[in-house]
Amino acid sequence: MSVALVGAGPGDPGLVTVKGLEYVRAADVLIYDRLVSPELVGESDGVAIDRDRLTQDEVNSLLVEHGRHSFVVRLKGGDPFLFGRGGEEALALADAGIPFEIVPGVSSLASVPGSALIPVTHRGVASAVTAFAAHDVEALDAAALARVPGTLVAFMGGANARRLAERLIEHGKPASTPAAVIARGTTEDEEVVVTPLGALEDATATPALVVIGEVVAVREALAVRRSAA
Repeated sequence: MSVALVGAGPGDPGLVTVKGLEYVRAADVLIYDRLVSPELVGESDGVAIDRDRLTQDEVNSLLVEHGRHSFVVRLKGGDPFLFGRGGEEALALADAGIPFEIVPGVSSLASVPGSALIPVTHRGVASAVTAFAAHDVEALDAAALARVPGTLVAFMGGANARRLAERLIEHGKPASTPAAVIARGTTEDEEVVVTPLGALEDATATPALVVIGEVVAVREALAVRRSAA
């Protein structure tokens, strides 16, 4: 049979693609991430497996095992190939001779800031976006990140937001740079905290995305104009 690596989108179940939803409904076996919405998991009549307590090697083995005789959907938060380890799973399937398909998903990179009225690019403000994983802040090349133009988007950085800000400021990023921490983006429980970089605090809710750059200041103008419309 085969395996489809499907992006579930950033949190709101309505943001899964049409093709992704079609595959979820057709799956014999559904292996899903913890952050995938229960509503989306509930669309499948197949055997549902939560990968939360499994190692990546165990997930790879399950995909290969079930993929030999069933249609398997590996349902991943966001997009499979953007901090989703989809490449590792695709390589494991290819090495085992299991046919696979990639079904891209709506990534948190732009959708979560967009939900919070923050455009990651904006004419005259930012024409570039740098995305990076920030679960290990001390391992980051903070000097390079502090110099890069445009918008910074830190995945898995909410719990370390204060230390991330400290490191960027140490390497020359102005403490006055607008910043935002967006927790549970695109969902009904979304929380947005906007502050100067120098006052950034760790997120208390997860998952959380950190956006740093002048585009964050656009949020206020958009909010005012939307409320006046």
